[in-house]
Amino acid sequence: DVTGAIELPEGKEMVMPGDNVSITVKLINPIAMEEGLRFAIREGGRTVGAGVVAKIIA
Repeated sequence: DVTGAIELPEGKEMVMPGDNVSITVKLINPIAMEEGLRFAIREGGRTVGAGVVAKIIA
């Protein structure tokens, strides 16, 4: 598990079940990843989202 901060698009305060959204995630520790990698977003031990890496910025 790697901790990170999610940046939602401007004007979006939360995402509801069934919504699709593009986000930016800043990880606190570097990890190896590539475009197309699937990931899960967990909070408090529960999965609250899932996605696919679309673009690696840095």
